[in-house]
Amino acid sequence: MIRNVIQIGLIFIMTGISCTKPFEVEVFETSESGNKLTKRTDFVTGANPSTIVLDDSKEFQVITGFGGAFTESSAYLLNQVSKENRDLILRAYFAKEGARYSLTRTHMNSCDFSMNNYSYTPVAADTELKHFSIDEDREDLIPMIKDAMAISEDGFRLFASPWTAAPWMKDNNSWVGGKLLPKYYGTWALFFSKYVDAYKAEGIDIWGFTVENEPHGNGENWESMHYSPEEMTHFVQHFLGPKLEADGKGDLVILGYDQNREGIREWVDVMYKDEASSKYYDGTAVHWYESTYDYFPTELQYAHEKAPDKYLIQTEACVDAEVPVWKDDKWYWKKEATDWGYDWREHSKKYLHPKYAPSNRYARDIIGCLNNWVDGWVDWNMVLDVKGGPNWANNWCIAPVIVDTDKDEVYFTPLYFIMAHFSKYIRPGAVVIDAQNSDSELMVTAAKNPDATIAVVVFNEGNSHKNFELTHNGITKNISISPQAIQTIVIYSNLN
Repeated sequence: MIRNVIQIGLIFIMTGISCTKPFEVEVFETSESGNKLTKRTDFVTGANPSTIVLDDSKEFQVITGFGGAFTESSAYLLNQVSKENRDLILRAYFAKEGARYSLTRTHMNSCDFSMNNYSYTPVAADTELKHFSIDEDREDLIPMIKDAMAISEDGFRLFASPWTAAPWMKDNNSWVGGKLLPKYYGTWALFFSKYVDAYKAEGIDIWGFTVENEPHGNGENWESMHYSPEEMTHFVQHFLGPKLEADGKGDLVILGYDQNREGIREWVDVMYKDEASSKYYDGTAVHWYESTYDYFPTELQYAHEKAPDKYLIQTEACVDAEVPVWKDDKWYWKKEATDWGYDWREHSKKYLHPKYAPSNRYARDIIGCLNNWVDGWVDWNMVLDVKGGPNWANNWCIAPVIVDTDKDEVYFTPLYFIMAHFSKYIRPGAVVIDAQNSDSELMVTAAKNPDATIAVVVFNEGNSHKNFELTHNGITKNISISPQAIQTIVIYSNLN
């Protein structure tokens, strides 16, 4: 595709006969007014613009990727729509012309976004897991993953998370709540190893794991299994890590915790207490559900400082406790959504759960995370239906793509385009760089890609146009952003 670019003139430095090469930019915007990754060239200039100054000599974390989760619910729905729409959705997420998802998640055994409760280890007391089988995944989940792999030119990383072990391994013999019995720690470690082998046999490579989805539990509403920080670390240090290592799988990534950011301090204090406790942990996983607006920067910074050379990945996020609004883009930009804590959260923390605009929540959170050492950001379900399901738990949520299976129609919500502002233009291996922003009403992050392009993401949550001067290596470009809008500015530097 031929780019319609904006040329920035040469600036000559009058110290000898030297000059600074120009750069070109492309600007893409998604907005409440109707832009959807729309290329912008018609900038409105005004007096007293703010400034955004990039300094790529100041580098921070290396990006692992952006993406979403392969769930049985999403995979089931893709099998209910026409092949044309199935391909449309998968290409929108994984093709070069689409969002180019690079980091993905799936569940081991069933989860709340499954059609029923199931385990790969249904036979009680089968400590050697002779009856281990992923047959439950063959109809929907595995085909979705393999089709995505076939579409993705760059490939993507896939990590897996268990919600629970089979009930027979737990102290309450239930899908919900309870803890893994210590006598089955070795069996549960074997489970992870066998899962890798089983998926490998299907042509799917697993990049890594989170040890347990939401180890604090989830209000005992669906599959769960509880760990304290000490219990999880004991399991990883003495069972999971050594087992994977012994089976020649020591390169698999192990992420600890995997729940809300507010509670991260007590976990990383235990996980990274010393060399022995941290040996098999490759990083920390977090979710965003503690608040609808606060991304907890001090907690993220604390986690990074505890383990500066390890991953810090946001592994799950979604607009929860809401049924999708169908083909009404405006709703996603209005502060009308509520979440799980809006009604019942304790009074002292209820302020964390005001009504919010879903689009704003996504944009704010991802930028806030990137500016506080998070290196990967993964959404939850890729596809849901008009009711926010289907799933056995009746746990209704919103996904970036909604389908009406009765009418075979697809709706790409604004959330899809906001995700693409990051996943499409900030690629694995990119390095977050310094971006000084003079306007407190704008949120800004920037990353330099392996191909030397720089992606600058700007979010304007306000209700008026904003003008700013973007400066890189002494060269400045005047740009404006619409009200209630997110922009990705791609800088092509050092042109011949």
